[in-house]
Amino acid sequence: MTDASVAATNTWAGPRVVVVDDHALFRAGVVAELADRVHVVGTAHDVASAIEVITAVVPDVVLLDVHLPGGDGASVMAGCVGLDGVRFLALSVSDSADDVIALVRAGARGYVTKSITADDLCDAVTRVAAGDAVFSPRLAGFVLDAFSAAPASSADPELDQLTAREGEVLRLLARGYAYKEIARELTISIKTVESHASAVLRKLQLSSRNELSRWASERRLI
Repeated sequence: MTDASVAATNTWAGPRVVVVDDHALFRAGVVAELADRVHVVGTAHDVASAIEVITAVVPDVVLLDVHLPGGDGASVMAGCVGLDGVRFLALSVSDSADDVIALVRAGARGYVTKSITADDLCDAVTRVAAGDAVFSPRLAGFVLDAFSAAPASSADPELDQLTAREGEVLRLLARGYAYKEIARELTISIKTVESHASAVLRKLQLSSRNELSRWASERRLI
């Protein structure tokens, strides 16, 4: 199956899937792994070809890489607004909280990493096609944290200044976590934690962790 292909190569009755990834070998591998279990109806390698294929075949599920030539996964979803029944499942090497949350906010029904097994990927596609939301275990926590804070964020312009990662660091700091514990929890370096903590205090115009804890408590973030 070539890029921008819209012709079906089998008559499998499973979910109709389009695979979008800029790496040809990985794309071909996904198609080969899924071909006997779902109905792969198209592939694409960049934003423009993805929108073209998805619009033409209107699949049940789009397996969508996060970073693509010509834009990103969110750009693809924005270009497919109005297509009834199409659900997007992000499949990426990235496990960044910012990437996960950005794709979910753009409309993805799930997010799994490329370390996923073929069996689990097939199961994820089937579940997303049925309307479920599917996330790799570690990534689900990012989504829960981000959206549990959404009511406060939408009503608080100060909180809106923070990136998703800064918001995570803020909540852990406010709960009394040490920098080393935050680094372990978020799988980042202590130096990166220190940088995020400094940015949080600066953006919120706070001078200490005690002030930060009070600020977060007043907004029910902890």
